[in-house]
Amino acid sequence: MQVSEKSKIIFLFLIIVFLLGVGVLWLDYMGLINLTKTASMFNKDEASVLYADDDEPSLMKLEELEKNKEQLKERTEDLDRREALLLEQEKSSNADKEKIQEMRAGIELERKKLENEKNKYSGYKKNIGDLAQKIESMPPKEAVAIMINWDDPLIIDVLRQIDQNALDAGAMSVTSYLISLMPKEKASRVMYLMTQL
Repeated sequence: MQVSEKSKIIFLFLIIVFLLGVGVLWLDYMGLINLTKTASMFNKDEASVLYADDDEPSLMKLEELEKNKEQLKERTEDLDRREALLLEQEKSSNADKEKIQEMRAGIELERKKLENEKNKYSGYKKNIGDLAQKIESMPPKEAVAIMINWDDPLIIDVLRQIDQNALDAGAMSVTSYLISLMPKEKASRVMYLMTQL
């Protein structure tokens, strides 16, 4: 079977066209050319008014945009309110911290005062104990002569310490004898204050 020259040329031409078409599709697939853009250049039809992208937004889109704006505005207002509330709570917290620090400073000051008072009192108690021992060791008339020049609270504290020393030693206290040697007015005042203080 013999094929004519004409049919060979047509066959070869069809193979070349087919290979060119496959090559163009391959280049479009690879992204080297944009076949749809190239094809749209040859299509001169005007875009439909219903589907025009550059047209103003439709009424539905406008309503949706307004809703989105309103939601965004509400969200912003809500965030502003929360921020203001947090700032107010932070200020309140800072004020509370300052009050607590002031209270701590006051408590520390009071503690130091109490410590000083305690130290003074313990020194005072030691002095009272020493005075009581000295008064006990002196002759009663000389002791009374010294004691009547003291303040009444000091006399009372010394007499009570003398009573405590006698109680601890299991002996008789000399306080009543010392009071009896005092002038009557001073003795009555000391006895009255001993029952009151």
